[in-house]
Amino acid sequence: MGIEIEKKFLVIAQPADLSRGVNICQGYLLNTPEKVVRVRIKGEKGVLTIKGLPVELVRPEYEYEIPVTDARQMLDRFCDGKLIEKCRHTCLHQSMTWVIDRFSGANQGLVVAEIELTAPDQPFSIPPWAGPEVTDDPRYLNANLIQNPYTLWQADK
Repeated sequence: MGIEIEKKFLVIAQPADLSRGVNICQGYLLNTPEKVVRVRIKGEKGVLTIKGLPVELVRPEYEYEIPVTDARQMLDRFCDGKLIEKCRHTCLHQSMTWVIDRFSGANQGLVVAEIELTAPDQPFSIPPWAGPEVTDDPRYLNANLIQNPYTLWQADK
């Protein structure tokens, strides 16, 4: 079984060593608290991902590459125009890879960093450009940003 263990932080400053970004467009074929089925185009690749309910940071995850034409058709036919658009970068901090997503579209202005861990208690160092942890804030889940985009709840402040 595949698993995902990640921590998520807001980005408060520009990391110095960002990789060149890869554009991502994703939508959800199924989006419930118990399970999510996501289709994504990442660069020129199509990806289908199935995720289960997390238990203490550990979430079952299965990911499969699919033809990009199939991914485009699924996004068009099954996602009702509700899409997440972002540019993904990576950078290293103390020999660990961090993923930084700069959102656009309805989530413009949101920049989030994630680190994938091998165990929930794995030690890691938080980079100086990372701000508050939002791992436990459901608003920052991509699946929830589809329904309640960042620009809407930032406008309420």
